This record gives sequence, C-alpha cells and structure tokens, in this order.
Amino acid sequence: MDNNLSQLVEEAIKLELNVADLYLNFSNLFSKDFDFWWKLAIEEKNHAAILKSGRDAFIQLGLFPTQIVDTKLETLIQTNKELKLIIKEHKENPPTRESAFNLAIKLEESAGEVHFQHAMEKETDIPALKLFKKLNKDDKDHARRIREYMRKKGIDFIEYEKSETGGNRDQP
Repeated sequence: MDNNLSQLVEEAIKLELNVADLYLNFSNLFSKDFDFWWKLAIEEKNHAAILKSGRDAFIQLGLFPTQIVDTKLETLIQTNKELKLIIKEHKENPPTRESAFNLAIKLEESAGEVHFQHAMEKETDIPALKLFKKLNKDDKDHARRIREYMRKKGIDFIEYEKSETGGNRDQP
C-alpha cells in the first residue's frame, strides 16, 4: 500500500468533512440561506464518503484513481489546519453573509477541492474513476453554484488571484 497515497486520501477526507462543518455552521448562521448551505454540506459529506469507500476498496489493490487527490500532502494538511482555525474563530466571531460566501468560493477553488472537481468532470476509461463519478452524480461544481446563488441574491463577490495549480494563493 502506498503510504503517501493513504495520507493524501485521509487529508482529502478531512478537507471534505471540514468544509461540510463550515457549511453547516453557515446554514445555522444565515437562516435565509439555510437550504443552500445545508445542501452543499450534505454534498461535501458525500464526497468524504466516496473517498472513504475508495480508500477501503481500491488503495490496497493499487486501483485508487490518484487524479482525485492529485495535490501535495503539505497543502492539504495546511488547508485543514487553517480551516479548523476558521471554524473555531467563526464560533466566537461569526462572519458576515458576504464574507461567508466569498470564503466558500475560495475553499471550493483550493487545491484539494479543485482536483476532486476536475477528476469528476474528466472523461475516463479508468474503471475506479468511472465508479467515483457515478457515486458523485450531480454533487459538483460548487464554486459555480455559489457564484450563481450570490448573483441571484445580490451578494458581492471578491476576486482573488489563483495559483497555477488551480487553487488560490490566499489559502482559506
């Protein structure tokens, strides 16, 4: 079993669960957006479940589709640490509605989330990746959906610079 791949998958699972926790907090903070945040949180938990299933079924066989977690372990670890701090900070000092949406976009465009999203969109002949795509169904493109919701609700979007890897330079 590839130890680095196992660690990458574990951190990717943590990322999905941390993002889900953040979105659940947002659903409780912003009642007029409750349904929106709740649905995204459930989808993030679904992504974590898909990764867990893949970890359990495919890593030992050497069949895990690495495209899903094709990022640096250090990046995922750092993003998870920062996300945990943000969640803790938001409990003491809740964000504004606008900053919550903008943070969500930054998270959805961070390295870990972007690689999962790109893997789900690509055409593939890899059987394990095809299975992941079927399991993921329509739970994708959160960044686009967040932007569309913001536009409909008149919430300002803050542009930021993306890095070459698809994530942003200003991690969460």
